[in-house]
Amino acid sequence: MQTFLRLEEIKLTLSDDEKILGSKIQKILQLSDKDIVSYKIVKKSIDSREKSNILFIYSVDIDLQKKDINLMKPNMVKHRAKWVEEYIYTIDQVPANTNRKRPVVVGTGPAGLFAGLALARAGLNPIIIERWKAVEGRLVDVGLFMKGGPLDENSNIQFGEGGAGTFSDGKLYTMINDPRSKYVFEELVEAGAPEEILYTAKAHVGTDKLRILVRNLRNKIISLGAEIRFSTCMTDMIIENDVLKGIIVNSNETIETDTLILAVGHSARDTYEMIYAKWLHMAQKPFSMGVRIEHDANMINRSQFGDACVSPKLGTASYKLVTHGSDTRTLYSFCMCPGGHVVAASSEQGRLCVNGMSEYRQNSGISNSALMVPVNPEDFGSDHPLAGVEFQRKWEAKAFELGWSDYHAPAQLVWDFLAGKPSTKTGPLKTTYLPGVKMTDISECLPDFITAALKKWLLDLDRKIKWFASPDALLIALEARSSAVVRITRDKETLESNIVGIYPSGEGAGYAGGITSSAIDGLIVAEKIIENNLL
Repeated sequence: MQTFLRLEEIKLTLSDDEKILGSKIQKILQLSDKDIVSYKIVKKSIDSREKSNILFIYSVDIDLQKKDINLMKPNMVKHRAKWVEEYIYTIDQVPANTNRKRPVVVGTGPAGLFAGLALARAGLNPIIIERWKAVEGRLVDVGLFMKGGPLDENSNIQFGEGGAGTFSDGKLYTMINDPRSKYVFEELVEAGAPEEILYTAKAHVGTDKLRILVRNLRNKIISLGAEIRFSTCMTDMIIENDVLKGIIVNSNETIETDTLILAVGHSARDTYEMIYAKWLHMAQKPFSMGVRIEHDANMINRSQFGDACVSPKLGTASYKLVTHGSDTRTLYSFCMCPGGHVVAASSEQGRLCVNGMSEYRQNSGISNSALMVPVNPEDFGSDHPLAGVEFQRKWEAKAFELGWSDYHAPAQLVWDFLAGKPSTKTGPLKTTYLPGVKMTDISECLPDFITAALKKWLLDLDRKIKWFASPDALLIALEARSSAVVRITRDKETLESNIVGIYPSGEGAGYAGGITSSAIDGLIVAEKIIENNLL
């Protein structure tokens, strides 16, 4: 395994050419060019705290001819120099066994795809099932819905190949520190993601590129021996004496298996109900709910970058905001989509929820973010494991009714919301939401504690980003699918549920949040299954 010298906090100004990194490294190390075999960027971030002197901050891994560097020298300490070993993800090959039943993966979101990829690489020939269409057909259905067509409850922004993340900003940064993320990113790049995701601090792919790489990842998994079946919904499970024996799909076909990965996503409410009826242990889980806010992207760019916002090197600005107080709940930004779109994320008839997405270039001219408030199990009104689902449904139904009952989203100008009066017309900012918005009083489809938190903290956010609460900023309701509202419990050691052979995984099972962490959890579960087959 190769060893590199890592240097951090290498700074370049906005006017510097990135090519001078090499000479910067030589100066820090006090070495000549011939002493350095190569270097690669492992992290690149923007420091915009001083608007008149915006900096790019780099971390690099350096391959040196000799390893006799004194890490205690002042320059080494300043740049946090340390030796790091290259991480290479490996998967053991499982010996062939004709008596072995093929493992089944339910869901083709990040957890399902990466679990399927690992199982296929190990030689276990998994069957991966998706309740509806491949991404190509899913794009057609979502496009028709956005133009005012009917909602397809099986093929929408929540369901279909790639999972909910296919229609998102494609954010890849995560709070978990797991070396498997490097492998996930490398696979995404091989499938068509831009190479910069390997080192950009706030890496994103964009929904337009995600659609391509999901298809390429599917083809790779199939080439490794897996079978991927679309329009195949798990409708029942065969369980005997708390041991999995198989599953029923589409209500009429049996697939015999003793290994099932449940990677169903956080909106698979009918599946939650089915597995609850099969006595899988489930527990309530807190989540968050709120609204989307839209701003002129140029305003956000200037607030974050000052006059330097015109530089093409900086791209479209993002933000991350949070408030704290003792007399009301926290309000925080979530899934911020620079230069993106607010989209209809409904998956059930008569219920409306929204989400955000961006394309790779983030150039819609409108930036949006969710403004979320924590929702706790005690808010659900019941101790039933699925009470959180009913809580979501209740408020999504109110949002649907408030928006003309045709998937127009309830919306309100920020100043009208703060003044407690309904909005009757839009401001100069043209919303990105399709099929359109209905101007109204959005508090009618929000729990009182969310309305209270928004009214208390919006002006506080305005102090953090000037004009955040500007008159033309638009609030769009309702965002209710931030994460799963249940956790399908699993053993910490075996990773199985209380039913032997069933492995809950990913965001829908309550063990991840976002593309990268879901993919990593899928790998972790697959590794356990591979290990079991090597015993």
